[in-house]
Amino acid sequence: MTIHFEAALKARNFDVTLELAPGETLAVLGPNGAGKSTLLAIMAGLLRPDSGRASIGERTLFDLSGARTHWMAPHERGTALLAQEPLLFPHLSVLENVAFGPRSKGGTAAESRATARQWLAATDTESLAARRPGELSGGQAQRVAVARALAAGPDLLLLDEPMAALDIHAAPLMRRLLKRVLEGRNAIIITHDVLDALMLADKVVVMEHGRITEAGPSRDVLGRPRSRFAAGLAGLNLIAGTAHREGIDTPYGLISGIHEDELREGDLAAAAFPPSAVSVYLDPPHGSPRNLLRATVTDLEPHGDAIRVRARDLAADITPAALAELGLVPGAEACFVLKATAVTIYAT
Repeated sequence: MTIHFEAALKARNFDVTLELAPGETLAVLGPNGAGKSTLLAIMAGLLRPDSGRASIGERTLFDLSGARTHWMAPHERGTALLAQEPLLFPHLSVLENVAFGPRSKGGTAAESRATARQWLAATDTESLAARRPGELSGGQAQRVAVARALAAGPDLLLLDEPMAALDIHAAPLMRRLLKRVLEGRNAIIITHDVLDALMLADKVVVMEHGRITEAGPSRDVLGRPRSRFAAGLAGLNLIAGTAHREGIDTPYGLISGIHEDELREGDLAAAAFPPSAVSVYLDPPHGSPRNLLRATVTDLEPHGDAIRVRARDLAADITPAALAELGLVPGAEACFVLKATAVTIYAT
């Protein structure tokens, strides 16, 4: 079923329109406070916007655009919200937790338990059926929560950072599970993890300040980011400028690279390149011509085995030994150098 959503909420500076094709999973990315959870709350019926309309197939969830408004109750919408915490009923067994959805929709006790067992098997939690939630690990509880959400037969699954509360061992298991159960299913997943977007979603939208700033297929948005937030998630520098015969003019200097788009003089463009491709010098180096960008160091921070040197929007990863040799500190003037072959230039 096609899903359409448009809503505005002035108090939260929220104004979003989006669509999902049948069977499509959408990842919603953005910084804290961007409006991601507001989107899910409105779709689930937990928050009423000032205006807008949303539908799943032919069923209208709400329509606040005319004189006669329509607002469907949360339990009638055919949506299931999976929060960061599993929120299982502590007094019910795992089996009864998962059977709760089909039972509340009118199924018999036997039918509901049969449905529950199918989803417990699908989420590799069948052996936990007799346990209470207090006897489960975090990863087990979250998998049971997925089974409970799917057992209700939702037309749209809403996931609010489902891996956020899991440890580094449980998260990969949950990601593989979601990849399997979301196949061909409409879902909206909020995440801060680029791996979730690449593995689980067909499309990505980036939200900032209550608006969508980027949208498209997951690999396109993360491979050719147009916002600094998306570039940061993808682990890239993103430097904006205007097209020039030899590259693009930026506040740091001229950057040349591999052009993915046809650019005319003066067109708005962006240069994307990984921090690992950037070398840092105190003085311009000798040798073959390379991109040489001049900037003032603003921050130094650990980044894995390297040190990330930041100069506003520009970042370079260097070794601790190189940092000691250069004697870099915030406020120092430096040359950031990289080969043109490491730079992708495209229209913005």
